Amino acid sequence: MLQSGVALYRSELYADTRALLRPYFLLTNKAAMAVVNIDEGQLADVESIVAPVREAMGGAEVVGACIQLEAEAVLLDAEERAEMLEALGLGDGALARFLRAAYQMLGLRTYLTTGEKETRAWTFRAGAKAPQAAGVIHTDFERGFIRAETISYDELIAAGSWAKAKELGKVRLEGKDYVVADGDVMEFRFNV
Repeated sequence: MLQSGVALYRSELYADTRALLRPYFLLTNKAAMAVVNIDEGQLADVESIVAPVREAMGGAEVVGACIQLEAEAVLLDAEERAEMLEALGLGDGALARFLRAAYQMLGLRTYLTTGEKETRAWTFRAGAKAPQAAGVIHTDFERGFIRAETISYDELIAAGSWAKAKELGKVRLEGKDYVVADGDVMEFRFNV
């Protein structure tokens, strides 16, 4: 595999083969990602700079960023920073792009819980069913899972509140087989 330039983490090995290789802690079995520092004058053509690096890394995730601009943007307040990044066509900024790419590469997703005291984000593996996602909060939630009240983040924001979303019939009851989606807002029912 190494001769063909394919890293182990990007290969299509069977699970049992991966398990045999795990004790050797091979570097190519670790997911790889690169950040390429780009000059401000090259921002219009980021992809042509990033593409050769991506190819040299065997298709790994590569994020292009002008670190100098990002460092200047950090010193601004949130509104000024957003205006600056938007004016330069950088959208959310390099950190947000890096985090999205890392989550995608690692197969991670986020769901939210909200209540009177706090709203919190929880990270889970893509493809997790509701009980496993609930287990991220506490193992008792997974063990005693009954159901989850679920709504997408966008629908909740549009409704304005959890109570209003329920009133509008936007909150769904999901069972043990529900595959949690990125950005779901959930309230778990459990009994231990």
